[in-house]
Amino acid sequence: MRAFIKENKIILILAALTVIAAIILIAARIGVEKENKTYDVVLDYNEIAAMAEQSDHDVSWWLGEFKKMGINKVGLTEESIITLMEDTELDVTGDVMYNITCKADWRENYPAAFLSAIEERGYDRFDVIVEARGDEAARFVTEGIESRVQPDRFVKVSVNEGTPSVYFLIDGTADVTLYSELYKYMNSKKGGFIERTDIESSKIMYMSLGLLPEKVKLVQAAGMNIEPRTLSYNGWNDTKYAKAVVAGYEKYGIVPDYLIAGGEAVIGYDDGIDFAKDYIIGNNIPIGMIENTTQLQNILQYGVEDVTIASDYNAVRVFTVWDYIQYRYRYYGYEGAEEIENTLFRAVTERNVRVIYFKPFKELKDTRTYITNLDDYTSMFANLDARLAKQGFSFGEASAMRHIEPSTVLRVIIGIGAALGAVLLLCAVLPLRKKWAYVLCGLGALAVLVAYYVMPNTSILVTSFASAVVFGCLAVTFVTGEARFLAEGSDNEGGYGIGKILGYGVITLVIAVVISLIGGMMTAAPLSGTGFMLEIDIFRGVKISQLLPIAWFAVAYLAYYGYGARKRHIGRLELHDIKDLCDLQIKVWMVLALGVLAGVGYYYIARTGHDSSIEVSSVEMLFRNKLEELLIARPRTKEFMFAFPAIMLMVYCSVKKLRLWTILFGVCGVIGLTSVINTFMHIRTPLYLGFARTGYSLLFGIAIGIVGVIIFHLIYELYKKFFKEKVDGALAVSE
Repeated sequence: MRAFIKENKIILILAALTVIAAIILIAARIGVEKENKTYDVVLDYNEIAAMAEQSDHDVSWWLGEFKKMGINKVGLTEESIITLMEDTELDVTGDVMYNITCKADWRENYPAAFLSAIEERGYDRFDVIVEARGDEAARFVTEGIESRVQPDRFVKVSVNEGTPSVYFLIDGTADVTLYSELYKYMNSKKGGFIERTDIESSKIMYMSLGLLPEKVKLVQAAGMNIEPRTLSYNGWNDTKYAKAVVAGYEKYGIVPDYLIAGGEAVIGYDDGIDFAKDYIIGNNIPIGMIENTTQLQNILQYGVEDVTIASDYNAVRVFTVWDYIQYRYRYYGYEGAEEIENTLFRAVTERNVRVIYFKPFKELKDTRTYITNLDDYTSMFANLDARLAKQGFSFGEASAMRHIEPSTVLRVIIGIGAALGAVLLLCAVLPLRKKWAYVLCGLGALAVLVAYYVMPNTSILVTSFASAVVFGCLAVTFVTGEARFLAEGSDNEGGYGIGKILGYGVITLVIAVVISLIGGMMTAAPLSGTGFMLEIDIFRGVKISQLLPIAWFAVAYLAYYGYGARKRHIGRLELHDIKDLCDLQIKVWMVLALGVLAGVGYYYIARTGHDSSIEVSSVEMLFRNKLEELLIARPRTKEFMFAFPAIMLMVYCSVKKLRLWTILFGVCGVIGLTSVINTFMHIRTPLYLGFARTGYSLLFGIAIGIVGVIIFHLIYELYKKFFKEKVDGALAVSE
């Protein structure tokens, strides 16, 4: 190690200077994160109303109780033809012409004047007919359609015979029509006969028509603010529509605290983002970016990201309690809503979510039965607030993150640091002369400069990815080389005592984790812009960056250990190392061992991320949750219980000349070193959590590693005393 530092001290000094650039960006980001510490809760009115129906209290009572908990905002969705039909007492019906005309007597259901009007205009199966009966229903539907839909796109006929009624034919198109899934007709032998889809409905049926006055009065009477949700669909979302939406807000004195778009786009998107942008800038309203169900990025709504950027990132991330989360009441064996609380806690602390769009709990795997015990909600929000307060969060108006964009100069310097790290990596395994090393450093720096000039946005991602891989491989190379040199410095049977080996193991682990931590900072620093922290932009290549250092371990192992007994120069990858490996006689146990390693590797990579098909066991989740409650940040299980102890065991086995065990523990250790860098690849996660998580993992990993090495040492000593001679004899006979 000392020789390597001496030979490459100039490159190391230059690389250290590039790390300073990363520290500057990291410090700036931490400052922004410290300011962004207020979260809010918005209740979903429709879900609260549905829960109230199943309880002994009405909606007003429930809103009052939630207000006592400090929650004073209600998300109220504008009415549509569907909601007027299904959720109100207004006499409104609607359907697509395809379904209506399937009945031979359909004309008998409509007045002659309306039939004459639509016959004169013409209609097709994609059109929608709406009927509203009674003064209130007719007035609401008429105002909604006439104020939001261009006059050439509908036909209206009013009828005042008996009950005042109004009829609309709205001009639908194929692109807004909703179809059933493809299905087959079957004969008696279940043989498929023909494939088809049917028209079920139309997006027009879901288009917002306005806020229902009764609901508005109810919410405002409870002393709560309304956060209106407008469902906007492309082709029916022009400036006229947007103006009518805002007029509806103003009619009731509503100025949203957050503009949380519904449907496909922000209001007015058919004519661009100007209307929505001007509205939120003029009223200083943060736009809501709704997190995806997989907890990766935000759901796609046209114009949301554009408006966010145009408003200088005046935005808040919104976590909606999706239905699968509502069912986590009494999940993992908890007595109540503890797992839902854990989910909300992680959303706020780990993913920059600042608005929780709350829906009440439901019985586990029961899609219709709500939990109506008030104490469950009171205790969950109280516990959540207390836990978040320990992390420095306060409840109130959600804070929008101050816009930050890393300096291009500092980004370039960090990219050069990745290039210098790559040269150091080559110097660690190849007999590279100094002048050629300096030439490679110069070429690497030049390549970074050219890349940032030609393709600056792509270069940010490429250099961050390069830092993740290069520093992960440097940490792996350090562990491999240090373990090998420690073995060289000991006698044949391990002249170091167990205490000394433990000391070397701890030092090796700490330095390796520090190298990985530097790699994490070099990866995160260039990406520490608001766009990445809000997940408008996303860092790709996480899983590949975890696999490459594992592959590099094979190179490092050959360079420092070789294969067979012909290793001449430790730390140099020689041609005969590769030749000896290629001449390897493959045995059955090797194939089996390779299969096991491949399975472990697949499991490790496949369970990474929230969109994984591999679920974590209930026992492990409960263990994780307990750590999350007790510590600032939950350390990664694979690091402190598996990988970090494996690095200490690798050092022990290397000293004891146990080559196979050295390889196995080395591969396991690589997983932990890449995991440290992976922690900082989740750019949305506040940096203090990454540092705390790594610190805890290191402390716990050292403790478990010490115990693991002692146990392994005792087993090995027993093996030598009672079994080694017999095993060696049996192997000699077999040869």
